[in-house]
Amino acid sequence: MKAKKNSPQATSVAEREARGKRSVREFAWVEAASSELTRDINRDLILEQIRSRQPISRVALARHTGLQPSTVSSIVEQLKQERWIKEGPAVQTPRGRRPTMVTLNDDLLMLVADVRPSQAVLAVVDLNGRFLSRRVVPLPTAPEGAVMAIASGFQALRDGHPGKVFEGVGISVPGRVNPETNALMLIPNLNWMNYDVSGKLSEILGLTVEIENDANACLLSELWFGNLDGLRNVVLLAISEGLGAALLVEGRLVSGSNGLAGEFGHVTVDADGPKCGCGKQGCWEVFASSQAAQRYYAEQRGHTGKISMRELVSLALDDDEAAKAALRQQCEHIGSGLRVVNASLAPEAILFAGEITTFWSLASPIIEAECKRGLLAETGPRLISTGDGELALLRGAAAVVLHRHSGYYRASSVRNRKASS
Repeated sequence: MKAKKNSPQATSVAEREARGKRSVREFAWVEAASSELTRDINRDLILEQIRSRQPISRVALARHTGLQPSTVSSIVEQLKQERWIKEGPAVQTPRGRRPTMVTLNDDLLMLVADVRPSQAVLAVVDLNGRFLSRRVVPLPTAPEGAVMAIASGFQALRDGHPGKVFEGVGISVPGRVNPETNALMLIPNLNWMNYDVSGKLSEILGLTVEIENDANACLLSELWFGNLDGLRNVVLLAISEGLGAALLVEGRLVSGSNGLAGEFGHVTVDADGPKCGCGKQGCWEVFASSQAAQRYYAEQRGHTGKISMRELVSLALDDDEAAKAALRQQCEHIGSGLRVVNASLAPEAILFAGEITTFWSLASPIIEAECKRGLLAETGPRLISTGDGELALLRGAAAVVLHRHSGYYRASSVRNRKASS
């Protein structure tokens, strides 16, 4: 029978191939679902269910994921061999076989660091995000000395946990990192450019070292530990000596070309403003960071003496008018800068991490009032503090290791990078 003009049989092979190529060009996010990719996605799904529902049995995993019991058992055995999970004792049930429960392996640990210009806070963290030990290491300006100080601190922490296995090292930095090479791309407040930080630390410690921007690390932490359930469009601002941002767009973490997406802190808001660490004039960061608040306080007091943010917040809580005015000025600039964030991304929520969280009860009403002035709609994003700034950044460094090492599908680009290096 002759095929009708509009029937599938009438479509030539060349036309079908051309249509397929067009669809790939039009939908750049489409990825062919190979059997290997399907296995990787299922593996990540199983690990995520174990993390969020532990302790959990294989039967329950099959029920919650919709996967075949044989598939679940195969993946569970793989995760056990890789040491991400462990089995506990069988649980007594009214009838049938006694199921064996699985949990994340709390004997598998990570070394993490939150690096600042003058010091690094180091810690040992387990897979559940629990902190087992911690120490603060002063840092010299030169990257060689700073890396050696961090390595020495890590060695001391690792020696304090004999018999444990360390999966890797996660480092949170106030700058941008190329996700393909682990190289620092932009780090205005640290003199670490053109120095192979991850390579040197890996050589000394014998562990894989993952470096990530502090804001991205914090956002990964919120994702990994389940604090963003139900939210798909989120911006996280890390505000300490600088101002960095991380973007979750339609449920995907966006890093952009060379990992530079989200650099709202280096958008010029006043061309006549103070010079920024990036070399430009009047960036949002120079008006909204901790250094800005310290500068405002010094200007009001008429002196150039250095004051820490902890001291400045303490003075404000004691009703020091100059301190309160300095923090208010910083928060007003944070809130006004959010107008660009809202207009360009329309997030459901904006999270705050870093030193800004240490005085959130003072900051949030001011930031929220300024943010609302520039809204394009009646309702704006929820403004949420991540809590303890220091712990959030350290937990973020741990989440980077978990994300890149445990997630086959989620971290495929990183695995490809390592394979080719």
